[in-house]
Amino acid sequence: MRLLCTAGALALTASGAWADFTLTILHTNDFHDRFEPINATDSACNEEQAAANECFGGIARLITAVAEARERNENTILLDAGDQFQGSLLYTQYKGDMSAEFMPQLGYDAMAVGNHEFDDGPAVLGEFIDGVGLPVLSANIDPSQEPALAGKIGKSTVIEVGGERVGIVGLTTLDTPEIAAPGPNVNFVPYDAAQEEIDALTEQGVSKIVLLSHAGFAEDQQLAETLTGVDVIVGGHSHTLLSNTEEGAEGPYPTMVNDVPIAQARSYGKYLGELTVTFDDEGNVLSAEGDPILLDASVAEDEAAKARVAELAAPLEELRAQVVAEAAEAIDGERESCRAVECEMGNLVAEAMLARVADQGVTIAIANGGGLRASIDQGPVTMGEVLTVLPFQNTLSTFQTDGQTIIDALENGASQIEEQGGRFAQVAGLMYSIDLSQPAGSRVSDVMVLLGGDAWAPIDPAATYGVVTNNYVRTGGDGYAMFVDAENAYDFGPDLADVTAEYLAANQPYTPFVDGRITVLGAAAPAAEKAAPAEAAPAEGATEAAPAEAATP
Repeated sequence: MRLLCTAGALALTASGAWADFTLTILHTNDFHDRFEPINATDSACNEEQAAANECFGGIARLITAVAEARERNENTILLDAGDQFQGSLLYTQYKGDMSAEFMPQLGYDAMAVGNHEFDDGPAVLGEFIDGVGLPVLSANIDPSQEPALAGKIGKSTVIEVGGERVGIVGLTTLDTPEIAAPGPNVNFVPYDAAQEEIDALTEQGVSKIVLLSHAGFAEDQQLAETLTGVDVIVGGHSHTLLSNTEEGAEGPYPTMVNDVPIAQARSYGKYLGELTVTFDDEGNVLSAEGDPILLDASVAEDEAAKARVAELAAPLEELRAQVVAEAAEAIDGERESCRAVECEMGNLVAEAMLARVADQGVTIAIANGGGLRASIDQGPVTMGEVLTVLPFQNTLSTFQTDGQTIIDALENGASQIEEQGGRFAQVAGLMYSIDLSQPAGSRVSDVMVLLGGDAWAPIDPAATYGVVTNNYVRTGGDGYAMFVDAENAYDFGPDLADVTAEYLAANQPYTPFVDGRITVLGAAAPAAEKAAPAEAAPAEGATEAAPAEAATP
């Protein structure tokens, strides 16, 4: 099924020798429970921003946009490329129930399984599939040995639209077992499974086939090169904006690879993808065009949906008041501390990040001080307090990089201390020194990595280390451009506030501490050091290529 773009093909089309069929594929991906509108930084949009028309997305706008798109296009289908789950307090409260309520209302025809659909295990996904009442697909997942999912995930489905049959084949990232919680009974098989399903549909006489992929833009481009019989790829997982008009788009919409149009519409419900594809009567793609629709204030909110979301959001006030842990002492997260020296909140958040992903071979955590927005009082700690400290809905990002890049990152963090720049690097699994008498870019020295227990060693600039940070830092925020091209980067882990709350709960009563992991020369001494309790000690780990001789601090 190749793209026919020759003059002869166009002439045949114009003469009416072929009965062309035009299909509009409306699509979303990586919605991540953003049922409420978001602001320009993808966080929850507040009343002041809403009054200034600075909000985007939200399910109420999406309902309007889908209805309007259906009105202007004759033959439409609506697809979701996965990761409906995880990303807001609404997910914490309702798990998949809100998606199961709104997706049928929107009239989705099919959905791919995303990795975050497994964040709370197979049972939650199984309950969602039971409730949503639409095909939930992945050709490369074998759930037959998992009772909660057996018989519930399809490989493909066939949709009849405008008198034509359109095949939809699902696909899910192979990284899911490492970045989610599918459990031991769910088997992930190679992407070749998609080819088998495409071939099966072709044998059934289905000549128009869409791959609904939650594998990421890079993988989708490779799949377009290797798969045969696929006509269109609608993707997700990488949160990629493809557009012909939006500034900062990663590529055109659609991106053509091996004559296969690839479409993706960023994430968080900020855009609705609208791809119009014309096929000839043999299923060959004659043309593919469109652009994502920005769901800004110009798109009216469906009033019934808006009211329903407000109703469902009301209990979140109770959630924000939920006590998640106990603090033995106040935890210092003040701006003056966390943007200049080692601070108690920085240690808490960095240790929480590292503990969450230590089993993935990650040994170093870096948290930007500017991401820490408040202190926590002694006594009961509420989820609201944690969200005040970490309000940005940042997610955990993991990657691999060499020791020199880590040193460069620490130099970036130390470059704006005088201005209280938010880039200051709070860390776990690392120790380092800063000399403010030196110019920015040459202030950092004595960088040590934790080998395990109390054993430390100098960082090896040539060695590869596993690192965790937040998605803002990993994608270049606060000057961390050195991380943008890091290897094996994954930016869509759990919410940082949730991770921190869980860590506090696991280590309560939590005693805040500073332990000398960051030494700043020429600056005011940090608050009196507090001994770190055993449960809050730096996480253990070993580098991949650390020097053999360990040193103690």
